[in-house]
Amino acid sequence: MATINVYTETTPNPSTMKFLVNKLLINGSLDYPNKEKAQESDFARELFKFNFVDGVFFASNFVTVTKAENVDWSDIEPLLKEFVKGAVESELAVKPLEHSEDIEFDGTDLEVKIQQVLHDYVRPAVEQDGGAIAYKSFTEGTVTVELRGSCSGCPSSTITLKAGIEGLLKRMVPEVEEVVAEAM
Repeated sequence: MATINVYTETTPNPSTMKFLVNKLLINGSLDYPNKEKAQESDFARELFKFNFVDGVFFASNFVTVTKAENVDWSDIEPLLKEFVKGAVESELAVKPLEHSEDIEFDGTDLEVKIQQVLHDYVRPAVEQDGGAIAYKSFTEGTVTVELRGSCSGCPSSTITLKAGIEGLLKRMVPEVEEVVAEAM
């Protein structure tokens, strides 16, 4: 078995930190914004046993942890790094086996085009910051998305949404007039 290395990266959201590993954890992403939602994932459920963990998000080779306000990263980062290393080494399940992440876009041709742009151009950038974006709907020129992981509740996510994502979508899909985020 290869040695599992874990390293951390800060994210634009001061309440979240990315724990990156040298192994693919999941194709796609899974968000567990609270303990109740985490019951289907062994890995997330174990992380929520730490009383300072408020959210868990998985994508490709990392897990983003959202901490409680009353703790400092300096106090919990080494503990979480060690936990993530052990969980990956023991192959703790990130998702239930029947969970499928095949990428299939549905809707009108215009909706499929919007989803493709979000997947190809926006998703990789958002994942770099420890988050994810999910397409919800397109109605009368307005694209509604859901922000997850470190993007959920991040102070700079509104700027990213308006200046970055909305600008890109307006250029690539002229029918788009506005992008809004659905509250989680």
